[in-house]
Order: sequence, then structure tokens, then C-alpha cells
Amino acid sequence: MDVTRETRTASSTRPTTKTSAASKPEAPSAEARLLELGLKLPEANKPSATLTPVVITGNLAFVSGHISRGADGKAITGRVSEELTVAQGKDAARQVGLAVLASLKQELGSLDRVRRVVKVLGMVNSPAGFKDQPQVINGFSELLIEVFGRERGLGARSAVGVASLPGNVAVEIEAIFEIER
Repeated sequence: MDVTRETRTASSTRPTTKTSAASKPEAPSAEARLLELGLKLPEANKPSATLTPVVITGNLAFVSGHISRGADGKAITGRVSEELTVAQGKDAARQVGLAVLASLKQELGSLDRVRRVVKVLGMVNSPAGFKDQPQVINGFSELLIEVFGRERGLGARSAVGVASLPGNVAVEIEAIFEIER
């Protein structure tokens, strides 16, 4: 149902239209996009005695740092630009994205409850002087845009280089998502 009301400004009065939630166009289904893209989510991270993969408070889902693992479940290790190329680092970040989506899906029941990406922190195991961390973390960001669409999948982001990561993994990423309660 459309609701028309007047908006008054110092110089004019003009009608505006506000669309109610009932008539709002549906966002593309993230679950359907996964299938269309032929993507298979890995097994979700399990909670441990010292951390949980996802914490929900209000309408936000805070996703703990997820590390780079290949499709076989083995950690993708090495410093980007020394043991790994930028392209390999980018692929590692994409694999982290699949792991983050798996944890979200396990916690939420459906990725269609994700309203948008709010913030991403991507950490790249890289030597001093390496400057291509953003290109590496693009692997994660591009995946989220493919799955959720640009409007929902693009959030604020930091891509930083670190001297080491646990187990010498190439990439670790944590993220915050706005969700439907």
C-alpha cells in the first residue's frame, strides 16, 4: 500500500510517496544465489570452550574471525607475496567467505535473514612493505556481493597486513551483519 503525505520545506510543499513494507520489492534470495552460483558451503565452525562463531545481539550478528581453509578443510597457510601469490591470497579470502556464510546459516537457519553486511575486518599474513591487502580481501567482499547483491553485500571494510596469524594461515576475517530478527 502506498501512503502519500506532504513534505514541507522552507521553500515548498510537495507530496512524497512512501512504500510500505508489504509492497516493497523482495531482495534476491541469498540461498537461491548460492545454488545459481554452484557454491557449496563448508561445514560450519563449531563453538569451543573459549569462543562461539556467531554472537547475535539485537539485530546484529557478530562473526568471529574465520581462517582460510581450502575445500578439503585444510588450512591455507603462508605469507601472501612470499609463499602465496596475491591471486592465491584472494582465493583464500573467498574460502573464508564461504566459511563465514556457513556459520551464519547455521546460526540463522537461512542466509535470507541477512539484511546487509555492516563491517568487515580482513587480516592478511604478509611481510612488511606488502601493500596489496585490499586486493586479497576483495576475494571475500566479491563473494558477499555475488551472494547478497551489491546493496546488501557491500559494507564498510578494513584490510590490514599482520606479521603472523594463528597456524600461519594466510587470511583471517571477522564481520558484522545486520539481520532480521
